[in-house]
Amino acid sequence: MNSLVSYDDSDSETDNGSHPLSSEISNAPPMHVVQHQPESDTTVYPTDLGALASSSFGKDFHLKDQYPVPNINYSSTCKGLGNSAMKEAVLPAQKRPPPVTEGGVKPYIPKRLRQEQSNMVAEVEADMAVRSHDHMDHTTRTIYRVSDYLGPHLPLKYSSSGIPKKVIFQMKEHAGPVNRVQWCPEKQYSHLLLSASMDGTCKVWDAVDSGKPLCTVSCHRGAVRDAQWSHCGRRILTGGFDALLHLTDVETGKDLFTAKNECKISAVRFHPCDPNMFICGGFSPAITAHDIRMGKVIHVYKAAVQQHFDLLFLPDGKEFLSTSDCVSRDSADRTIIAWDFATTAKVSNQIFHERYTCPSLALHPKESVFAAQTNGNYIALFSTQRPYKMNKKRRYEGHKVEGFAVGCEFSPDGSLIVTGSSEGNVAFYNYHTSKLIRTLPSHGSACVGASYHRVLPSLLATCYWDGHIQIWE
Repeated sequence: MNSLVSYDDSDSETDNGSHPLSSEISNAPPMHVVQHQPESDTTVYPTDLGALASSSFGKDFHLKDQYPVPNINYSSTCKGLGNSAMKEAVLPAQKRPPPVTEGGVKPYIPKRLRQEQSNMVAEVEADMAVRSHDHMDHTTRTIYRVSDYLGPHLPLKYSSSGIPKKVIFQMKEHAGPVNRVQWCPEKQYSHLLLSASMDGTCKVWDAVDSGKPLCTVSCHRGAVRDAQWSHCGRRILTGGFDALLHLTDVETGKDLFTAKNECKISAVRFHPCDPNMFICGGFSPAITAHDIRMGKVIHVYKAAVQQHFDLLFLPDGKEFLSTSDCVSRDSADRTIIAWDFATTAKVSNQIFHERYTCPSLALHPKESVFAAQTNGNYIALFSTQRPYKMNKKRRYEGHKVEGFAVGCEFSPDGSLIVTGSSEGNVAFYNYHTSKLIRTLPSHGSACVGASYHRVLPSLLATCYWDGHIQIWE
């Protein structure tokens, strides 16, 4: 009758404890033990199992479950050998019995084998992680690369801004109105275009080489009213009608910062000197300033208004402007308000005195002036120095706004002002003469934003209320 052999769970097969030997050994031919004779030891070990039993080693034999097992001291008998050499020198190689599965008995797996399997699994997981990281880096390199078309223009000095003539890309991926488009501020990555849409997403496009979307940011549960690149061009700040603020890393898609606002958000702006701070405003009398490092609101600016349309930092970052919906029959004394960023005090609220709201603001790249788009179908010009006096000699009119939040912008050299219109046209004004130079044809829907490229002098991006984006050159 066969007996079930019990094995000890140890790292080696020949530990100092007892080892069962199969009954087949007694009927097997005499075993040969590898002879080892170090220089300091002249002992000769027997090569026959019977001789081994009858020699002085026989007294060290004992019975366990009727199986003779030798008790051998490796340190005294095999001097100078390593662990593996000692095992080979004393005992012959043994084959493990086949797995026993009858009666619900699990097969025995040596501890050493289990460790090897565990190490193998760890190596496979590490390899998969490396492959995943390499795939992510490949995607990153695809987005953050130097454009083939843009590359030769990067070392050149920007020439005078031109007026584009034709559409080179028509992009239709958004399912809702596109509120804002902005080129990446980092010149070597300025082929990237950011768009914010009422469909709840933001997209990053290759708007120079292919006109294809490269990635989509879908962290909002409502319409995305505004979005802005960080100074380094690798992060995106977004605010939407779900009252949430998100700072997203474009490379990894991770949400780096999230904050809940009291109301719907209509405008977000990074501080021009400190990339870790930004302001946001919306359907609330309060504007809040956030510090990303602290993860909380650091300043609150309150005004007697119902909502804020747009925000604009002045060049040094010490003051910023806000536009609101506050108008009256005789004047609009709180339509544009200047704030001190550090003290939260109102510097002035008597900047614009006409009975129109201002849906957008734009800062001149070289001179100390800013422009305000008005719902009176014209653009007004103001000084950035106190008391922020309006220039009454220059008024840029000839386009229609009619209630849309139409944006305006200066060209990079400051010679032109470009603006959309509720009719879908794109209008270009001479900054110095305030004359309308040219109008690009209507797309069929209201054009609510236009942005000049910072490297290519005649490249322009426009966005529309029907969700389309056009690239002109």
